[in-house]
Amino acid sequence: MSTATAEKPIAKPNASDDSVLKTINPATGKELKRYKLMTDDEAKAAVAASHKAFLNWKNESLETRAKHIKNIGKSLANRKDELVKLMTAEMGKMLSQGEQEVDLCVGICDYTAENGPKELQDIERTLPDGGKGQISYAPLGVIYGIQPWNFPTYQVMRYTIANLMAGNSILLKHAENVTGSALLIAEILEEAGLPENLFTVLRISHEQSDAIIQNDLVRGVTLTGSGDAGRIIGEKAGKALKKTVLELGSNDAYLVLEDADVDLAVEWSIKGRTYNNGETCVAAKRFVVTEKVYDEFKKKFVAGMSALKAGDPTDDSNDMGPMARKDLREQLHDQVKESVKNGAEILCGGELPEGAGYYYPATILGNVKPGQPAYDDELFGPVASLIKAKDDEDAMRIANDSRFGLGGGIFSKDEDKAFELAKKHFDTGMVFINSFGLAQPNMPFGGVKDSGYGREHGGFGLKEFVNEKAIMRLNS
Repeated sequence: MSTATAEKPIAKPNASDDSVLKTINPATGKELKRYKLMTDDEAKAAVAASHKAFLNWKNESLETRAKHIKNIGKSLANRKDELVKLMTAEMGKMLSQGEQEVDLCVGICDYTAENGPKELQDIERTLPDGGKGQISYAPLGVIYGIQPWNFPTYQVMRYTIANLMAGNSILLKHAENVTGSALLIAEILEEAGLPENLFTVLRISHEQSDAIIQNDLVRGVTLTGSGDAGRIIGEKAGKALKKTVLELGSNDAYLVLEDADVDLAVEWSIKGRTYNNGETCVAAKRFVVTEKVYDEFKKKFVAGMSALKAGDPTDDSNDMGPMARKDLREQLHDQVKESVKNGAEILCGGELPEGAGYYYPATILGNVKPGQPAYDDELFGPVASLIKAKDDEDAMRIANDSRFGLGGGIFSKDEDKAFELAKKHFDTGMVFINSFGLAQPNMPFGGVKDSGYGREHGGFGLKEFVNEKAIMRLNS
């Protein structure tokens, strides 16, 4: 498969027609490549082929599946440079962060290969009457993933590796602007020796995607995307009685408590807001700072964010690359303007730069209050919302004053207290203490409230799309 990235100018970046998918280099605004959409018959045939592959794969031993997954990790490592360059060309992430993304995926493969067979072992139980009970984790079948562009490899591997280990087969509808990355991933898995049709990229439209969800051979649907997308896909899958996992957006709050190390909080807050060009679902977004340390944090945070440089993502001297698409940059800027209209103030950044590419400066909004997008909604780009809290208790109240609940953070010198607050009071799926993080292979990943449901990683993702089958022999 070709991964060429020859560029040519187009009149309307990201313009789509009914027959092709297009990829655009966000650093230049120029077209990279076009990919022909599948016909309805081709898409239907891909589902059937995936199901046929599943019928063989489900009978492979856990140890055999683990060996294949280990080989996928090796193949990813061998093709890392090529994959990283293509991800950067298609969605604008810094090369070094693309390398970290692929390394994480290799880690997921290694963790799953080592721990998957143990997690999925049959469980023996003695029944109340003394009979024999067995619980087996039987694979469901074809699992359909609808994935976003911000982590083109990780988002795919996150559900693919777990479900291959569980014995399922995989269909992928990736975001249009990273179609090349999707096809390269398929090539890498094929190179690793994965049996044919166990992993299939669908080059399809949204309308065709609806038919995939309805297809009787598809047994589960997983989506990473916005809350609106989650509602749509959840409803369609629910009507078809298909199991779903939804990992949706958030506006994660990071609390700077009265006893926080301010310099440490500033350092991690800058990283947490601007990593991956600020386009991360579990990024630090709302910075809730107690009155006692607010002025010091604000001064240092503004200075640090103001010093960041956005530019060519292939140049390591830059701190951030461009946003992934023109429309996403426009939407973010509209949210900034609407927040300012409703009382927020721009502390740094906030101006659309001139020139080629979809760049946006590191921005901080102050005087952020309910009724502003900066408080209520997800800002998917390098824009931070700075909020003053009276004290630690008020900071936690503000953190939970959100319809989202994916991640969050606490900065405090008393880590025991921070862990206790996280455990008992933070209404999110993940909490980071005195740091910022994305994912760990051995810890669950997912959220609550409008951030979705279901879990990936940490052994939990292995069991999202399985049939926990109860087999019993009663004593007569």
